Amino acid sequence: MTQPSAPSLHDGLVKPYDRPFALLSVAELRALEKNAEATLPAHTLMGRAGRAGARFLLEHIHLDGTTDPYQPVWLVAGPGNNGGDALVVAAELQRAGIKVEVCMPVEVKPDDALWALAEARAAGVPISNEVPDSFDDYSWVVDGMFGIGLARPLDGVFASIAGQLSARAKRRGRVLALDVPSGLDSDTGNVVGGGGAVRATHTVTFIGAKPGLYMASGRDLAGDVTVASIGLEWPSEPPVRLNGPALFVPHFPPRDYSTHKGTFGSMAVVGGDTGMCGAPILAARAALYAGAGKVHVAFLGAGSPPYDPPHPELMLHPLDELPLAEMDALSIGCGMGKRERAVDVLRTVLPLDVPKLLDADALNLIAGHADLAATVKQRGESANDPCVLTPHPLEAARLLGTDAKSVQRDRLEAARALAARYASVIVLKGTGTVIAAPDGRVAVNPTGNAALATGGTGDVLGGLIGALLGQGLPRYEAALAGVFLHGFAADALTARGKGPAGLTAGELAPMVRKLLNRLVYPLQD
Repeated sequence: MTQPSAPSLHDGLVKPYDRPFALLSVAELRALEKNAEATLPAHTLMGRAGRAGARFLLEHIHLDGTTDPYQPVWLVAGPGNNGGDALVVAAELQRAGIKVEVCMPVEVKPDDALWALAEARAAGVPISNEVPDSFDDYSWVVDGMFGIGLARPLDGVFASIAGQLSARAKRRGRVLALDVPSGLDSDTGNVVGGGGAVRATHTVTFIGAKPGLYMASGRDLAGDVTVASIGLEWPSEPPVRLNGPALFVPHFPPRDYSTHKGTFGSMAVVGGDTGMCGAPILAARAALYAGAGKVHVAFLGAGSPPYDPPHPELMLHPLDELPLAEMDALSIGCGMGKRERAVDVLRTVLPLDVPKLLDADALNLIAGHADLAATVKQRGESANDPCVLTPHPLEAARLLGTDAKSVQRDRLEAARALAARYASVIVLKGTGTVIAAPDGRVAVNPTGNAALATGGTGDVLGGLIGALLGQGLPRYEAALAGVFLHGFAADALTARGKGPAGLTAGELAPMVRKLLNRLVYPLQD
């Protein structure tokens, strides 16, 4: 995969998947719109948005080879500016020779949307308040009911239409959402007010991408996301970005001929209480495939294996026999257990001047022991040695002293709060994993799918990030790279039929190796 160039700022359509796009909040979008409207002719932004939506549909109708160009496009227009966008789309398609039908249950109200209504009528677009019983006779159906300003749950006819559109999308019928699927909170990815929302197969989002399209319910509801920047400049340093290779690839060490195993670090996985040896071995195997020079496992408990038959390269030790202070990175917590022995190990290991990743049982012990939490924070604040913490929502809730629902209500805010409280880099796992640094940098990860919903995948992630720390990547960039590659591997394996059902955690690491070499170390001609 070559490094993508920066997106051009016009009505064109760009894919955000592997680019560090700005993820803009409603407040930031409103500010950009206000500034632009002060200098542009009236209705410019709505016209650009509508043309971008029409361009998307025209490209798919004429180029994908499966859409019947003689089937009409059905659009629903809500009462606000999102409805205006839909009306401009309809007018553009009508002028291009594509049959359209617009359903407008309630007449649009804002000035821009009234202008769009006049444009649609002038183009001869048929407009009614009728909703067909079936959408089978339409090539595409378009959701233009509500955009980023929705503050209450969908109700009445709009809730009914949202249900019909979602049913079509689940049957693999084409459903395009304009800007965001109606009913979706574009800041958080939750459904507004706990009501209903449109499930789309595709979304064309305007000005910039939104965090909610990649988190919580947003990924399922938005489908395939395309960005139409409509000519507006993003903030030069946006508070939130979409994770992508450009953010971390420059930080990888070169693989010169003169390098050796010591160049790429010695890392150790610390964990594996009695009866829980599998988790640290999974992590260690992942570290090996992620390019670590030497990989050790330090077992806390009894009965650990003397070596790993599939990977005898791994060096397995009782904890007391491995000098952890001499390692280049530590991944701590996999299968660690919660006995007093684990607490003592953390009290010994946390003060070491070694980059550290903390996961699983290590996080639960930190949440339950104030002295451990204080040491983690002190390492980040005073020693300039921030840890990398990789909690899932329940672990994050314990670390914050709240509940998982509160964490999921605003994942960005939860990740920021954790980064501040523990002076650490946070990897808040889940749909749209959030990576937050204590200096305020935040990214949302776009890779991964339901194939990761199986035991051991978190251990693999811990091993990946630990290996990258051992290779000298800064904490934040190591977390970005590990999370992206972990999800990307699941996506690639799913595309080959090995997911989303039945993928095992151990299958991820070999695919990570392939993708790592493709992204970071491509063969040179």
